[in-house]
Amino acid sequence: MNDAADGVTIIVFSGDMDKAMAAFNIAIGAAALGKEASMFFTFWGIKAIQKGNLTGDSFFGRMMGLLNRGGIERIGPSRFNFWGMGRWMFKQMLKMHEITPLTELRQTAMDLGVKLLPCQMSMEVMEIKKENLIDGVQPACGVATMLEMAYRSKASFFI
Repeated sequence: MNDAADGVTIIVFSGDMDKAMAAFNIAIGAAALGKEASMFFTFWGIKAIQKGNLTGDSFFGRMMGLLNRGGIERIGPSRFNFWGMGRWMFKQMLKMHEITPLTELRQTAMDLGVKLLPCQMSMEVMEIKKENLIDGVQPACGVATMLEMAYRSKASFFI
């Protein structure tokens, strides 16, 4: 059993490809070293653990679901996205340089036991239901749960 006091907590706030890659790489590195790693996905970061289907019940929720459609394949870079062209270009560059794609990074993190925790408040505000998330994520939790993990961890990151 890993000692939680020797682990890492990563708050994934950004829904950008490059930032999500950094977050998953840090989590994978910690897990590979035998450390407990937890990732708390809030607001735009939840895109990395969504299935990609449309979300929302209310008018505003459906608009948010349409404009900010989740799913790891839809995540674009933080700069030079150019209406999706940047996402395509970066994926090609990653492939050319034999860099592990984001979908595989996420799966590797899960295979290594990294805990993926969605933010309850963000899910409520953005009208994202548990069934809109990929299999294998932990139950939604609040900031108090994330803070307890962060207090016990030796390292915390906000990405």
